[in-house]
Amino acid sequence: MRKILTLLLAVFTLTASVTAQNSGKTSITGVIKDGGQKTLMSATIMLVKAKDSSAVKMTVADKEGNYLIEGIGAGDYMVMVTAVGHQKAFSAPFSISQDQGALAVPLIELEPEVKSLLGVTVVSRKPFIEQKIDRMVVNVEASVTNVGTSALEVLEKSPGITVDRDGNISLKGKAGVMVYIDGRPTYLSGADLANMLRNMSSNQLDQIEIMTNPPAKYDAAGNAGIINIKTKKTKQVGYSGSISASWMQQRYANPSSSLNFNYRKNKVNVFTNIGYNTWNNFNKLSIQRKFMDDQTKEVVSNYDQVSRMRDDFRTLSAKLGMDYSITKKTTLGFVVNGYHNPGNFTNKSHVLISDPSRTLLSKTNAVTTNERTWKNFGANLNMRHVFDSTGTELTMDADYIGYDGSNDQRLINSYFDPFDNPTFKPDTLLGNLPQDIHIFSFKSDFSKPLKNGAKFEAGIKTSFVKTDNNARYDNIYYQQAILDSGRSNHFIYDENVNAAYVNYSRPLGKKWTGQLGLRLENTQASGHSSGFVYNTTQARFVPFDSTFDRDYTQLFPTLYLQYTASEKHSFVLNYGRRINRPDYSDLNPFILFLDRYTFEQGNPNLKPQFAHNIELSHTYKGAFTTTLNYTNTTDIITDVLEQNTALNETVVKKSNIASLKQFGISVSGNIPVVKWWTMNVWLNVFNNLYKGEANGDPISIGYTTGRINVSNQFKFEKGWSAEISGFYTTPFVEGVFRIENFGQMNVGISKQVLKNKGTLRISGRDILYSNKINGLIKYSDIDASFQQVRGSRQVTIGFTYRFSKGKASNSPRRNIGGADEEQNRVKAGQ
Repeated sequence: MRKILTLLLAVFTLTASVTAQNSGKTSITGVIKDGGQKTLMSATIMLVKAKDSSAVKMTVADKEGNYLIEGIGAGDYMVMVTAVGHQKAFSAPFSISQDQGALAVPLIELEPEVKSLLGVTVVSRKPFIEQKIDRMVVNVEASVTNVGTSALEVLEKSPGITVDRDGNISLKGKAGVMVYIDGRPTYLSGADLANMLRNMSSNQLDQIEIMTNPPAKYDAAGNAGIINIKTKKTKQVGYSGSISASWMQQRYANPSSSLNFNYRKNKVNVFTNIGYNTWNNFNKLSIQRKFMDDQTKEVVSNYDQVSRMRDDFRTLSAKLGMDYSITKKTTLGFVVNGYHNPGNFTNKSHVLISDPSRTLLSKTNAVTTNERTWKNFGANLNMRHVFDSTGTELTMDADYIGYDGSNDQRLINSYFDPFDNPTFKPDTLLGNLPQDIHIFSFKSDFSKPLKNGAKFEAGIKTSFVKTDNNARYDNIYYQQAILDSGRSNHFIYDENVNAAYVNYSRPLGKKWTGQLGLRLENTQASGHSSGFVYNTTQARFVPFDSTFDRDYTQLFPTLYLQYTASEKHSFVLNYGRRINRPDYSDLNPFILFLDRYTFEQGNPNLKPQFAHNIELSHTYKGAFTTTLNYTNTTDIITDVLEQNTALNETVVKKSNIASLKQFGISVSGNIPVVKWWTMNVWLNVFNNLYKGEANGDPISIGYTTGRINVSNQFKFEKGWSAEISGFYTTPFVEGVFRIENFGQMNVGISKQVLKNKGTLRISGRDILYSNKINGLIKYSDIDASFQQVRGSRQVTIGFTYRFSKGKASNSPRRNIGGADEEQNRVKAGQ
């Protein structure tokens, strides 16, 4: 610990000494006026490099229109000026020599905007995909087929992102993705994160940011990186908003609607979002298992199951926030949000059990119903203070997030012989599985631009998490509920994570740029599980208590190095170490029944997994990017199957079974085929190799996989546009699961109406009905295969109406929220 603190102190001392150096000798002065020779106060002044217009320093004109920029080194520059209601203007290029004392820039005049923005709605023409240095950006509304879909479906068709049969999200073939919304964590994971994203309409989304190797400012959690979902915001002075409604039809209808509204005037900005969404879908899952003798590995029995599942959920979500500018330099804000998500899940299973020669022995019909309700409330207080015109700023965020979930489960089993004669009396199992989760976090970030384009960042964060799960199961005997002690369990988990980071970036000559970050995280966790266990000696259930405590401190370095060889070629090398902590409910040893023979169980012995990620990227003409990546992950957390051959039972649980090594190459490009046709292509080829031990036997599972994502955007006259898009993946492995090839094709068309204030869209998703999942699991004594069909073929019609009155603003609201990693590890509603 002393070495870690010494290292952090050294980094702080180094950056502080850099900050204290002389910032230069040249001062630049000038005056800003409009076309009528009136002075313009509070105009934004930006000093940029003449070669590439990259920003050097920023300031604001005073009430007389005068400005001063100090501490500028030798070089070629221009001054760029922006002001509300005026067109952007530039000075003529000028040069500054070494040790030049001062320079006066000639008067710059800004012309008023030709057209007033009152009542005018600007329609976005952003490309579908934008490739930036540290992330890939997907512009949601640029894709016609995103209309009326869910946030999960938007992710599913985004480059590099895969959503498996249970809704788990992976990026470039790696699990352990952290999902954020507006820079704040979702605090959900697995099936419950998928459920929330299914009930979040794409009409509320603006962009998807995909970061495979985030810098030290972000939490170290997430082996595969971070996906940040940015919702719609506005920069309008006055009021603006949109109303959206859609109807999606597959086997069942799924209507949705949303309202976005923003009002900004003087020092106050108020924003709100209200949405209603439905998720009514079917899922057919077929499973074939072979139960084998532990020693001989010979087949003892065959198990064939067909399950027909139905989801029927409704979500009402709301968000309300306000920003208040106390002074020109200090802004305070708050956000409250929440959702109410009631619904039902039904699973009807038909199970056939036969001997090794496939002679039928028995039949079981199982009906599982779950009445689930999931409530969430979140509150954020934030502050931003700008110290000077160079952009030095301090931000603070305090968050509280609470989840209250209930799940009333009923499992009824009926048993028959091969001739459909009842063999046993039907049994009924009742489950009451509540969840209570409270998360508190505080973080603060400091950023200071330095001379010659350098930048220093530092920050701290602390978070506290408490979960309480009291699972109770009852058996029905003669219409009376009797406690099932062996399956009931009370689990309490507490966690505290404290973190600090420093980050320093600067140009290293004319063609090189470097960035170095270091993040320190200390984790303190404890869990207590109490319930009953069957004692074979006493032939009865006896109480048990199990407790674990963990305390560990880890360093997470990040490194970025960029080389600009020419205007056409640039290279980026980056490295980062990441952690993926177990999800809260995965540590909980309670049992969740899927049917009579299949259930899930948590594992309190799970350890965090760690990964080293390295990427080398080459970008050509800013449009084509090729990336080589290597990842080495230890103590992989993945699903494993354990079987009880005598009872034909299978339990699914998380375990640290192996290490993962991945090599990969990806290519992305934006291709303007003709003026009205743009194609975005993303291709990834990677090899995953898992090595370890499962169920007492060694495993070595590897496979090379290819994935391609193509989107064709068409822009026609009179407000018409269209899209043809799709993706395809060859077979791949995730832990002990192998998934066969599948794909999807989408089409859509849209028309701007009502003087470009409205957009009408019609789209079809998975029109070939090819998004069907087939897989197998073979290791140790496990031999199983499965096939899954969902309601992925959909037709959607949607309409959006935009309204506004006001002027454009140059002060966008920042992303807020400090609880970055904890929310992704909540599994709600189980």
